Amino acid sequence: MKVTKLFKGFFESENGGILLIVCTVISLLLANSSFSETYLNFWHFIFSGLSIEHWINEGLMAIFFLLIGLELKREILAGELSNLKSAMLPIFGAVGGMVVPAAIYAFFNYGTITQSGAGIPMATDIAFAIGILSLLGNRVPASLKILLTAIAVIDDLGAILIIAIFYTTSISLINLSIVLVVFVVLLFLNRFKINYLIVYILGGIAMWYFMLHSGVHSTLAGILLAFVIPFGEGEKESLSYRLENWLHKPVALVILPLFALANTAIVFASGWNTGLAAPGSIGIFTGLIIGKPLGICLFSFIAVSIGLSALPNGLNWKQVLGIGFLAGIGFTMSIFITLLAYQDPFLITESKISILIASLVSGILGFVWLKYVLKKPQLISVKKIKNK
Repeated sequence: MKVTKLFKGFFESENGGILLIVCTVISLLLANSSFSETYLNFWHFIFSGLSIEHWINEGLMAIFFLLIGLELKREILAGELSNLKSAMLPIFGAVGGMVVPAAIYAFFNYGTITQSGAGIPMATDIAFAIGILSLLGNRVPASLKILLTAIAVIDDLGAILIIAIFYTTSISLINLSIVLVVFVVLLFLNRFKINYLIVYILGGIAMWYFMLHSGVHSTLAGILLAFVIPFGEGEKESLSYRLENWLHKPVALVILPLFALANTAIVFASGWNTGLAAPGSIGIFTGLIIGKPLGICLFSFIAVSIGLSALPNGLNWKQVLGIGFLAGIGFTMSIFITLLAYQDPFLITESKISILIASLVSGILGFVWLKYVLKKPQLISVKKIKNK
């Protein structure tokens, strides 16, 4: 697996997992303090027809998905997914990391009121996972970073498809048709090499507005916009490259922290721990902590065994298991799918608590395991070199 300049920039900019942890802790403390009522009311304050929490989940998260779309397009056109044989390992790993957790969740929840939450343990929080991996410093081989990133990006694509297919209720064909028309117009502008970013942004806002009133989740407008913004040859001057690089910091330092603050404002009422034994919680625990690493390792092993791909030089299956644990950090993406899967506030809170615990356990397991299996880089002293 080759390390490109695009990948280096991506990996460095996604390193915001620590900030998300801090925001989550702050939100939990405020939600369970004497300021609880004021803090919760702030997120539910109505502004222009939507609560602040909804503006974050429906509006700012569309920008997050725009960034995900730009990253996915880059990987397909100029990154690890541009070469089919290289792409097969992360593709199989990501598919396994979605199918196995969903199957485990369904095993515990089929026929219950929480069966619609099967998409929750399928998700990976890419910023959190990469943030934990970065704590291991230069002992992490570049090929392992690339593999985790590629799996997480494909996992995000899977989450997008899940949202579009399984978490769409009523559909307005008129509004969807308008979205399609705007999308086609932007495609033509791309085709004719129109390189004015403002034109695509205005088109993206229009798609978001009509998507919001279509019944399909409005954040998908961000994905559609990403695929019509000119990429060229992936050069630094292209609109896609510039926008992706510009968005990394606002997303990592503003949008995802705001999402964490708004959606982890969980009040731990008396008896909250009884919900941890509920089928939904068990499905989330087992899906993220066990299903993710099991699915990624199993499907990756199948891809290598049948000759569709090969394990990159310098990597072993112990290391792949380590990134499998890190992929079990569902956090923001799992919470996002929770908000689509359930309407009952009790089920949402129960799932959020389970996601936080499962993500914490997965992060610790991944960090400890990789610290154990990855060797520290050997430093050769100047004195030894002289003696030679």
